[in-house]
Amino acid sequence: MAKVRITWIKSDIGYAKEQRRTLKALGFHRLGETVEQNDSPSILGMIDKVRHLVKVEVIGDGTD
Repeated sequence: MAKVRITWIKSDIGYAKEQRRTLKALGFHRLGETVEQNDSPSILGMIDKVRHLVKVEVIGDGTD
């Protein structure tokens, strides 16, 4: 399974509480933080909800 590196690049102030909770669920604590998650449908769905607040990079192709 591939991995994705997600960086929180824009503040969640002024956005819906649901989007703030999605950032927390992705593992973020503060602006500028980077987390790595497995490339699963649920994670990709969460990333899509907050795509305007984060930067995403694929770091593995799944053939480890």
